[in-house]
Amino acid sequence: MNGIPQIVGAFEHPTRLSPDKTAAQLHAEAARGALTDAGLTKDDVDGYFCSGDAPGGTMSMANYLNLRLRHCDTLDVGGSSAVAQVAQACAAIQMGKCNVALITQAGRPKSSGVTTGTKKIVKDSLAPDLIWELPYAVPNVANYALVAARHFYEFGTTSEQLAWVRVAASHHAQHNPNAVLRKLVTVDDVLQSPLISDPLHRLDCCLITDGGGAIVVARNEIAASLGRPAIRMKGAGLALKHQEGGAIDLTYSAAAQSGREAFSQAGINAADIRYASIYDSFTITVVIQLEDLGFCPKGKGGAFVADGNLIANIGKLAVNTDGGGLCNNHPANRGGITKVIEAVRQLRQEAAPEVQIKDCGLACVQATGGHMATRHASATLILERT
Repeated sequence: MNGIPQIVGAFEHPTRLSPDKTAAQLHAEAARGALTDAGLTKDDVDGYFCSGDAPGGTMSMANYLNLRLRHCDTLDVGGSSAVAQVAQACAAIQMGKCNVALITQAGRPKSSGVTTGTKKIVKDSLAPDLIWELPYAVPNVANYALVAARHFYEFGTTSEQLAWVRVAASHHAQHNPNAVLRKLVTVDDVLQSPLISDPLHRLDCCLITDGGGAIVVARNEIAASLGRPAIRMKGAGLALKHQEGGAIDLTYSAAAQSGREAFSQAGINAADIRYASIYDSFTITVVIQLEDLGFCPKGKGGAFVADGNLIANIGKLAVNTDGGGLCNNHPANRGGITKVIEAVRQLRQEAAPEVQIKDCGLACVQATGGHMATRHASATLILERT
Protein backbone atom coordinates (compact mmCIF):
# COMPACT_ATOMS: atom_id res chain seq x y z
CA MET A 1 0.00 0.00 0.00
CA ASN A 2 1.23 3.46 -0.85
CA GLY A 3 1.02 6.46 1.47
CA ILE A 4 -2.04 8.67 1.54
CA PRO A 5 -2.49 10.26 -1.92
CA GLN A 6 -2.67 14.03 -2.24
CA ILE A 7 -4.70 16.47 -4.32
CA VAL A 8 -1.97 18.25 -6.26
CA GLY A 9 -3.88 20.07 -8.99
CA ALA A 10 -7.19 21.91 -9.24
CA PHE A 11 -8.60 24.11 -11.97
CA GLU A 12 -11.97 25.74 -12.64
CA HIS A 13 -12.59 26.68 -16.26
CA PRO A 14 -13.17 30.46 -16.44
CA THR A 15 -15.87 30.32 -19.12
CA ARG A 16 -19.55 30.38 -18.22
CA LEU A 17 -20.80 30.50 -21.82
CA SER A 18 -18.99 28.70 -24.62
CA PRO A 19 -20.98 28.41 -27.85
CA ASP A 20 -17.71 28.07 -29.76
CA LYS A 21 -16.41 25.03 -27.84
CA THR A 22 -17.44 21.39 -27.64
CA ALA A 23 -17.96 19.61 -24.33
CA ALA A 24 -14.88 17.50 -25.02
CA GLN A 25 -12.83 20.65 -25.57
CA LEU A 26 -13.96 22.01 -22.20
CA HIS A 27 -12.87 18.75 -20.56
CA ALA A 28 -9.49 18.99 -22.25
CA GLU A 29 -8.91 22.62 -21.30
CA ALA A 30 -9.89 21.94 -17.69
CA ALA A 31 -7.56 18.93 -17.62
CA ARG A 32 -4.66 21.00 -18.95
CA GLY A 33 -5.32 23.68 -16.34
CA ALA A 34 -5.29 21.23 -13.44
CA LEU A 35 -2.16 19.47 -14.69
CA THR A 36 -0.40 22.81 -15.11
CA ASP A 37 -1.43 23.74 -11.58
CA ALA A 38 0.12 20.49 -10.36
CA GLY A 39 3.33 20.88 -12.38
CA LEU A 40 2.56 17.74 -14.40
CA THR A 41 1.65 16.87 -17.99
CA LYS A 42 -0.79 14.48 -19.61
CA ASP A 43 2.03 11.99 -20.00
CA ASP A 44 2.20 11.66 -16.22
CA VAL A 45 -1.46 10.59 -16.02
CA ASP A 46 -2.13 6.87 -15.81
CA GLY A 47 -5.59 6.98 -14.19
CA TYR A 48 -8.66 8.79 -15.50
CA PHE A 49 -12.10 9.34 -13.96
CA CYS A 50 -15.11 10.93 -15.63
CA SER A 51 -18.89 10.78 -15.52
CA GLY A 52 -22.00 11.07 -17.67
CA ASP A 53 -21.07 14.56 -18.81
CA ALA A 54 -17.95 13.22 -20.60
CA PRO A 55 -18.75 12.60 -24.28
CA GLY A 56 -18.32 8.90 -25.02
CA GLY A 57 -17.11 8.03 -21.53
CA THR A 58 -13.57 7.05 -20.61
CA MET A 59 -12.72 5.30 -23.88
CA SER A 60 -13.56 8.26 -26.07
CA MET A 61 -12.17 10.86 -23.69
CA ALA A 62 -8.91 8.96 -23.15
CA ASN A 63 -8.51 8.86 -26.92
CA TYR A 64 -9.35 12.57 -27.26
CA LEU A 65 -6.94 13.53 -24.48
CA ASN A 66 -4.31 11.05 -25.74
CA LEU A 67 -3.89 9.50 -22.30
CA ARG A 68 -1.97 6.27 -21.72
CA LEU A 69 -3.86 4.68 -18.87
CA ARG A 70 -3.49 1.78 -16.49
CA HIS A 71 -6.80 2.49 -14.78
CA CYS A 72 -10.08 4.27 -15.60
CA ASP A 73 -13.59 4.56 -14.22
CA THR A 74 -16.86 6.18 -15.21
CA LEU A 75 -19.05 6.72 -12.15
CA ASP A 76 -22.35 8.53 -12.63
CA VAL A 77 -24.06 9.70 -9.46
CA GLY A 78 -25.10 13.04 -10.94
CA GLY A 79 -23.78 16.20 -9.35
CA SER A 80 -21.96 14.24 -6.64
CA SER A 81 -19.88 12.24 -9.16
CA ALA A 82 -16.67 14.28 -9.06
CA VAL A 83 -16.71 14.39 -5.25
CA ALA A 84 -17.07 10.61 -5.06
CA GLN A 85 -14.35 10.19 -7.68
CA VAL A 86 -11.77 11.92 -5.48
CA ALA A 87 -12.24 9.06 -3.03
CA GLN A 88 -12.15 6.54 -5.88
CA ALA A 89 -8.92 8.03 -7.20
CA CYS A 90 -7.29 7.87 -3.78
CA ALA A 91 -8.34 4.22 -3.40
CA ALA A 92 -7.04 3.31 -6.86
CA ILE A 93 -3.67 4.90 -6.12
CA GLN A 94 -3.39 3.16 -2.75
CA MET A 95 -4.17 -0.16 -4.47
CA GLY A 96 -1.34 0.45 -6.93
CA LYS A 97 -3.61 0.72 -9.96
CA CYS A 98 -2.28 4.14 -10.94
CA ASN A 99 0.10 6.85 -9.78
CA VAL A 100 -1.50 10.06 -11.06
CA ALA A 101 -5.27 10.28 -11.44
CA LEU A 102 -7.11 12.93 -13.45
CA ILE A 103 -10.78 13.76 -12.78
CA THR A 104 -12.66 15.98 -15.25
CA GLN A 105 -16.15 17.41 -15.42
CA ALA A 106 -17.48 19.78 -18.08
CA GLY A 107 -20.45 20.62 -20.26
CA ARG A 108 -22.33 23.31 -22.10
CA PRO A 109 -26.02 23.26 -21.06
CA LYS A 110 -26.32 27.04 -21.26
CA SER A 111 -25.24 27.09 -24.90
CA SER A 112 -27.68 24.23 -25.48
CA GLY A 113 -30.58 26.37 -24.28
CA VAL A 114 -31.50 24.72 -20.99
CA THR A 115 -33.75 27.01 -18.93
CA THR A 116 -33.13 27.42 -15.20
CA GLY A 117 -35.37 25.29 -13.01
CA THR A 118 -37.52 23.86 -15.81
CA LYS A 119 -35.45 21.09 -17.35
CA LYS A 120 -37.41 17.87 -17.18
CA ILE A 121 -35.97 15.28 -14.86
CA VAL A 122 -36.71 12.48 -17.33
CA LYS A 123 -34.50 11.41 -20.20
CA ASP A 124 -34.75 9.08 -23.16
CA SER A 125 -33.86 6.02 -21.17
CA LEU A 126 -35.31 2.73 -19.98
CA ALA A 127 -34.76 3.47 -16.30
CA PRO A 128 -37.58 1.73 -14.42
CA ASP A 129 -39.34 4.82 -13.01
CA LEU A 130 -39.45 6.72 -16.28
CA ILE A 131 -42.68 5.22 -17.59
CA TRP A 132 -44.40 6.72 -14.56
CA GLU A 133 -42.67 10.10 -14.74
CA LEU A 134 -42.86 10.74 -18.48
CA PRO A 135 -46.59 11.57 -18.54
CA TYR A 136 -46.11 14.29 -15.93
CA ALA A 137 -42.79 15.76 -17.11
CA VAL A 138 -41.90 16.76 -13.56
CA PRO A 139 -39.40 19.66 -13.61
CA ASN A 140 -36.39 19.65 -11.32
CA VAL A 141 -37.50 22.73 -9.40
CA ALA A 142 -40.84 21.12 -8.51
CA ASN A 143 -39.01 18.25 -6.80
CA TYR A 144 -37.07 20.63 -4.59
CA ALA A 145 -40.12 22.79 -3.96
CA LEU A 146 -41.81 19.69 -2.58
CA VAL A 147 -38.88 19.13 -0.23
CA ALA A 148 -38.94 22.77 0.86
CA ALA A 149 -42.69 22.72 1.46
CA ARG A 150 -42.36 19.63 3.65
CA HIS A 151 -39.51 21.20 5.62
CA PHE A 152 -41.62 24.33 6.12
CA TYR A 153 -44.53 22.21 7.37
CA GLU A 154 -42.52 19.96 9.69
CA PHE A 155 -40.15 22.52 11.20
CA GLY A 156 -41.51 26.00 10.59
CA THR A 157 -38.75 26.93 8.16
CA THR A 158 -39.49 30.14 6.23
CA SER A 159 -38.76 31.63 2.84
CA GLU A 160 -36.91 34.45 4.61
CA GLN A 161 -34.51 31.91 6.12
CA LEU A 162 -33.87 30.21 2.78
CA ALA A 163 -33.17 33.61 1.23
CA TRP A 164 -30.16 34.03 3.52
CA VAL A 165 -28.40 31.21 1.64
CA ARG A 166 -28.59 33.27 -1.55
CA VAL A 167 -27.59 36.45 0.30
CA ALA A 168 -24.42 34.75 1.61
CA ALA A 169 -23.60 33.45 -1.87
CA SER A 170 -23.84 36.97 -3.29
CA HIS A 171 -21.56 38.35 -0.57
CA HIS A 172 -18.92 35.85 -1.67
CA ALA A 173 -19.47 36.12 -5.43
CA GLN A 174 -18.75 39.86 -5.42
CA HIS A 175 -15.09 38.96 -4.82
CA ASN A 176 -14.93 36.36 -7.63
CA PRO A 177 -14.16 37.93 -11.03
CA ASN A 178 -15.42 34.83 -12.86
CA ALA A 179 -18.76 34.62 -11.05
CA VAL A 180 -21.85 35.10 -13.23
CA LEU A 181 -23.81 37.06 -10.61
CA ARG A 182 -21.61 39.39 -8.56
CA LYS A 183 -24.29 41.83 -7.40
CA LEU A 184 -25.15 41.82 -3.69
CA VAL A 185 -28.73 40.82 -3.00
CA THR A 186 -30.90 41.18 0.09
CA VAL A 187 -33.52 38.93 1.62
CA ASP A 188 -36.19 41.17 0.10
CA ASP A 189 -34.59 40.82 -3.33
CA VAL A 190 -34.92 37.04 -3.08
CA LEU A 191 -38.50 37.16 -1.83
CA GLN A 192 -39.53 39.64 -4.50
CA SER A 193 -38.04 37.60 -7.34
CA PRO A 194 -40.63 35.59 -9.32
CA LEU A 195 -42.10 32.52 -7.67
CA ILE A 196 -40.99 29.54 -9.75
CA SER A 197 -42.48 26.63 -7.81
CA ASP A 198 -44.01 27.44 -4.44
CA PRO A 199 -42.20 28.13 -2.11
CA LEU A 200 -39.05 28.56 -4.25
CA HIS A 201 -38.34 31.88 -5.95
CA ARG A 202 -36.08 32.46 -8.92
CA LEU A 203 -33.21 33.57 -6.67
CA ASP A 204 -33.56 30.32 -4.70
CA CYS A 205 -32.46 28.46 -7.86
CA CYS A 206 -28.94 27.81 -9.07
CA LEU A 207 -27.36 28.93 -12.28
CA ILE A 208 -27.06 26.91 -15.46
CA THR A 209 -23.63 27.48 -17.01
CA ASP A 210 -21.13 26.09 -19.46
CA GLY A 211 -17.62 25.33 -18.30
CA GLY A 212 -16.07 22.73 -16.08
CA GLY A 213 -13.14 21.82 -13.92
CA ALA A 214 -10.56 19.18 -13.15
CA ILE A 215 -8.73 17.66 -10.18
CA VAL A 216 -5.39 15.82 -10.11
CA VAL A 217 -4.61 13.30 -7.36
CA ALA A 218 -1.12 11.82 -7.06
CA ARG A 219 0.73 9.17 -5.14
CA ASN A 220 2.26 10.60 -1.97
CA GLU A 221 5.86 10.36 -3.17
CA ILE A 222 5.04 12.14 -6.42
CA ALA A 223 3.06 14.79 -4.56
CA ALA A 224 5.99 15.45 -2.24
CA SER A 225 8.27 16.12 -5.22
CA LEU A 226 6.00 18.79 -6.71
CA GLY A 227 6.32 21.39 -3.99
CA ARG A 228 2.58 22.08 -3.82
CA PRO A 229 0.65 22.40 -0.55
CA ALA A 230 -0.27 18.92 0.66
CA ILE A 231 -4.05 18.40 0.58
CA ARG A 232 -5.15 14.93 1.57
CA MET A 233 -8.46 13.17 1.96
CA LYS A 234 -9.07 12.50 5.64
CA GLY A 235 -12.49 10.89 5.27
CA ALA A 236 -15.07 10.02 2.62
CA GLY A 237 -18.59 8.69 2.36
CA LEU A 238 -21.02 7.76 -0.42
CA ALA A 239 -24.70 6.94 -0.05
CA LEU A 240 -27.93 6.58 -2.01
CA LYS A 241 -31.47 7.48 -0.98
CA HIS A 242 -34.55 6.65 -3.00
CA GLN A 243 -38.26 6.07 -2.61
CA GLU A 244 -37.77 2.82 -0.68
CA GLY A 245 -40.93 1.25 -2.04
CA GLY A 246 -43.03 4.18 -0.85
CA ALA A 247 -41.51 4.84 2.59
CA ILE A 248 -40.64 8.42 1.69
CA ASP A 249 -39.34 11.01 4.17
CA LEU A 250 -38.54 14.27 2.41
CA THR A 251 -36.96 15.91 5.47
CA TYR A 252 -33.51 14.34 5.11
CA SER A 253 -31.05 13.44 2.37
CA ALA A 254 -28.47 10.74 1.73
CA ALA A 255 -25.93 13.14 3.28
CA ALA A 256 -27.07 11.83 6.65
CA GLN A 257 -25.32 8.55 5.82
CA SER A 258 -22.42 9.74 3.65
CA GLY A 259 -21.58 12.48 6.15
CA ARG A 260 -21.63 10.08 9.08
CA GLU A 261 -19.23 7.77 7.24
CA ALA A 262 -16.88 10.60 6.23
CA PHE A 263 -16.70 12.21 9.67
CA SER A 264 -16.27 8.82 11.36
CA GLN A 265 -13.39 7.91 9.05
CA ALA A 266 -11.79 11.31 9.63
CA GLY A 267 -12.17 11.02 13.40
CA ILE A 268 -13.69 14.49 13.74
CA ASN A 269 -17.14 16.09 13.82
CA ALA A 270 -18.82 19.05 12.18
CA ALA A 271 -17.70 21.43 14.93
CA ASP A 272 -14.07 20.96 13.77
CA ILE A 273 -14.77 22.27 10.24
CA ARG A 274 -13.75 25.83 9.35
CA TYR A 275 -15.01 25.84 5.76
CA ALA A 276 -17.71 23.87 3.93
CA SER A 277 -18.45 23.50 0.22
CA ILE A 278 -22.13 22.53 0.14
CA TYR A 279 -23.97 21.65 -3.07
CA ASP A 280 -26.46 24.45 -3.72
CA SER A 281 -28.76 23.46 -6.55
CA PHE A 282 -31.42 25.30 -4.56
CA THR A 283 -31.34 27.13 -1.25
CA ILE A 284 -33.27 24.32 0.45
CA THR A 285 -30.58 21.87 -0.69
CA VAL A 286 -28.03 23.68 1.49
CA VAL A 287 -30.31 23.74 4.54
CA ILE A 288 -31.07 20.00 4.34
CA GLN A 289 -27.42 19.00 3.90
CA LEU A 290 -26.16 21.21 6.73
CA GLU A 291 -28.61 19.49 9.06
CA ASP A 292 -27.75 16.00 7.80
CA LEU A 293 -24.01 16.61 8.19
CA GLY A 294 -24.46 17.64 11.81
CA PHE A 295 -23.71 21.35 11.57
CA CYS A 296 -27.04 21.92 13.30
CA PRO A 297 -29.91 19.72 14.58
CA LYS A 298 -32.56 18.44 12.20
CA GLY A 299 -35.18 21.12 11.68
CA LYS A 300 -32.90 23.96 12.81
CA GLY A 301 -31.25 24.55 9.45
CA GLY A 302 -33.36 27.59 8.66
CA ALA A 303 -32.25 29.33 11.83
CA PHE A 304 -28.66 28.20 11.27
CA VAL A 305 -28.34 29.84 7.84
CA ALA A 306 -30.18 33.05 8.77
CA ASP A 307 -28.72 36.45 9.62
CA GLY A 308 -25.51 36.04 7.64
CA ASN A 309 -24.30 32.91 9.40
CA LEU A 310 -22.87 31.45 6.17
CA ILE A 311 -20.83 34.55 5.26
CA ALA A 312 -17.06 34.10 5.50
CA ASN A 313 -15.39 35.71 8.51
CA ILE A 314 -18.76 36.98 9.75
CA GLY A 315 -21.05 34.02 10.41
CA LYS A 316 -20.77 30.67 12.17
CA LEU A 317 -19.62 28.70 9.15
CA ALA A 318 -18.20 29.89 5.82
CA VAL A 319 -20.03 28.14 2.98
CA ASN A 320 -19.30 28.33 -0.76
CA THR A 321 -16.87 31.23 -0.70
CA ASP A 322 -16.66 31.28 -4.53
CA GLY A 323 -20.36 32.16 -4.77
CA GLY A 324 -21.41 28.56 -5.34
CA GLY A 325 -23.89 27.30 -7.86
CA LEU A 326 -26.28 30.07 -6.90
CA CYS A 327 -24.00 32.90 -8.07
CA ASN A 328 -20.70 31.62 -9.50
CA ASN A 329 -20.87 28.48 -11.61
CA HIS A 330 -22.82 25.24 -12.05
CA PRO A 331 -21.15 23.61 -15.06
CA ALA A 332 -22.89 20.77 -16.88
CA ASN A 333 -25.67 20.95 -14.26
CA ARG A 334 -23.21 19.02 -12.08
CA GLY A 335 -21.58 21.36 -9.61
CA GLY A 336 -19.65 18.81 -7.56
CA ILE A 337 -16.21 19.49 -8.96
CA THR A 338 -16.40 23.22 -8.21
CA LYS A 339 -17.06 22.32 -4.57
CA VAL A 340 -13.79 20.38 -4.40
CA ILE A 341 -11.90 23.16 -6.19
CA GLU A 342 -12.97 25.92 -3.78
CA ALA A 343 -12.17 23.70 -0.79
CA VAL A 344 -8.68 23.17 -2.20
CA ARG A 345 -8.30 26.94 -2.64
CA GLN A 346 -9.31 27.54 0.97
CA LEU A 347 -6.92 24.90 2.31
CA ARG A 348 -4.07 26.27 0.19
CA GLN A 349 -4.88 29.82 1.37
CA GLU A 350 -5.54 30.72 -2.28
CA ALA A 351 -9.16 31.88 -2.00
CA ALA A 352 -10.05 35.51 -2.60
CA PRO A 353 -8.48 37.51 0.28
CA GLU A 354 -11.84 38.91 1.37
CA VAL A 355 -13.28 35.41 1.94
CA GLN A 356 -10.16 33.43 2.88
CA ILE A 357 -10.57 31.65 6.21
CA LYS A 358 -7.51 32.22 8.36
CA ASP A 359 -5.56 29.06 9.18
CA CYS A 360 -8.08 26.87 7.36
CA GLY A 361 -6.83 23.34 7.99
CA LEU A 362 -9.98 21.27 7.53
CA ALA A 363 -12.75 21.52 4.95
CA CYS A 364 -15.92 19.57 4.27
CA VAL A 365 -17.05 18.98 0.68
CA GLN A 366 -20.62 17.81 0.22
CA ALA A 367 -22.61 17.17 -2.96
CA THR A 368 -25.84 15.51 -3.96
CA GLY A 369 -26.70 14.18 -7.38
CA GLY A 370 -30.11 13.34 -8.75
CA HIS A 371 -33.31 14.68 -7.23
CA MET A 372 -33.81 14.98 -3.50
CA ALA A 373 -37.56 14.28 -3.63
CA THR A 374 -37.15 11.01 -5.54
CA ARG A 375 -33.77 9.30 -5.92
CA HIS A 376 -30.36 10.78 -5.33
CA ALA A 377 -26.79 10.13 -4.28
CA SER A 378 -24.63 11.96 -1.77
CA ALA A 379 -20.85 12.15 -1.56
CA THR A 380 -18.94 13.69 1.34
CA LEU A 381 -15.23 14.45 1.66
CA ILE A 382 -13.22 15.70 4.59
CA LEU A 383 -10.06 17.34 3.27
CA GLU A 384 -7.05 18.38 5.33
CA ARG A 385 -3.98 20.49 4.73
CA THR A 386 -1.03 18.65 6.24
